[in-house]
Amino acid sequence: MKTDLFFYTGTGNSLWAARTVAYELGNTEVIPILWMTSNPVQSRADAVGIIFPVHVWGLPPKVIDFVNSLTIDESKYYFAIAVNAGQVAATLLQMDKLMKSRGLFLSAGFNIVMPSNYIPWGGPGPEDKRMRRIYEAGGKIRKISTIVAKREQSPIEKGPLWQNILFSWFYKLSFPFIPAMDKNFWVDDKCNTCNICKKICPCGNIDMKAGKPAWLHHCEQCLACIQWCPTEAIQYGKKTPRYDRYHHPEVKLEDMISISQKPTKILMNDENQKPLAEY
Repeated sequence: MKTDLFFYTGTGNSLWAARTVAYELGNTEVIPILWMTSNPVQSRADAVGIIFPVHVWGLPPKVIDFVNSLTIDESKYYFAIAVNAGQVAATLLQMDKLMKSRGLFLSAGFNIVMPSNYIPWGGPGPEDKRMRRIYEAGGKIRKISTIVAKREQSPIEKGPLWQNILFSWFYKLSFPFIPAMDKNFWVDDKCNTCNICKKICPCGNIDMKAGKPAWLHHCEQCLACIQWCPTEAIQYGKKTPRYDRYHHPEVKLEDMISISQKPTKILMNDENQKPLAEY
């Protein structure tokens, strides 16, 4: 049995999760959602997984577009993994509803907690806490992979009721304004015009003007630009100059640039190599 894993990532957490699931399952292809430019999207695998970060307590726009492009095939086993910093809220319920609206059945929806990359609200926390989260995520992925390998149905995971109601409301309220939230980015004098922010942006939302990044107002708040800037020159609001940056320690910049720029086959560390985090 073959599995296709489609993922969307900004700071590497979801790419790492996809790699780890692929290692556990075997016979799995890891495919960036950004490469899916055809409509409809077809998969020849009998199982399709969608792995993505939670954005503003809901689905990122590119993930919504991807699901809306999927070929309707009721014979496939569909599952989703929502990567978040501790508040999955109703994101997977939103995914379930979206898929049902297209005649697709989500057999399982899983919540994985990883280090936070939403730097406007603070840094990722102490390193020991970050590594503990990655370690625990690895253990949960092993359990998820057992369920997926058997093609079992599993309850859609969700947050507490108050969180689902409150944060779903906030998501709906904020969603139309997310593209323009990039107005809060700015660049300090550490910028060395390396162009990495432009290369790594999964939305093509950055242009270089006079050697400095300028945001084009179709942002998705993945924060790849601020987190991968090698000189930490990109800021967001007033507080980020004092916050630690974060991207997944086992994901390379070259991987992220290749995802945004062109198809390659370097997504796994090595075809026979276990992902670097032990669990």
